[in-house]
Amino acid sequence: MPASASSRRISTIIRGRATVTEVTITPLPAAPLHAFEIWSDPQAVAARFKAAKGFPLPAMGQSASQDGLTLIRFEPTVWLIEGDPEGLDAVLGEDGALTAIGGGIVRVRVSGPGWRRLLMEGGVFDAESAAFAPGCSAATVIDHVNIRLHVASAETCIVYVPASFSQDIIQFWSDAGARQVMRCGASD
Repeated sequence: MPASASSRRISTIIRGRATVTEVTITPLPAAPLHAFEIWSDPQAVAARFKAAKGFPLPAMGQSASQDGLTLIRFEPTVWLIEGDPEGLDAVLGEDGALTAIGGGIVRVRVSGPGWRRLLMEGGVFDAESAAFAPGCSAATVIDHVNIRLHVASAETCIVYVPASFSQDIIQFWSDAGARQVMRCGASD
């Protein structure tokens, strides 16, 4: 998908080295987002979910997608749902709640070969770990902002940011990318 007019591209090309940092930061359009929270009887809810949707609830730190529905597990009993949640209230029954949270969350795509390095700026999470592969998810803090990360592919991470901090975190990443460029250029 081409970068939108609001995308910010950070590029570094250093001659005589193999290091290249390239990141595009793209705010994504609003999407239906829900919190799927289990309060009791998790085995029964998991069985009902699999029967209704045809795939199991993802394990901790993992995601799963099918038929336009993506579940991203960030907490022991909470999944972020992206897509149409039809039928999930019935799956939960009295054992949990499905809560619309899309108005409070902004999705940002961070893509390119340097996305992992950029996400480690101002954070406490090792985004460069080989274990943090496509399909993985994590909750972390970057620049004092609580965010959720979902590795969509080897070169793309979708970041879920509280709406009230979205512009600040995008600016923080833009500034951090510029600092990376300056550091690389200064060492020539």
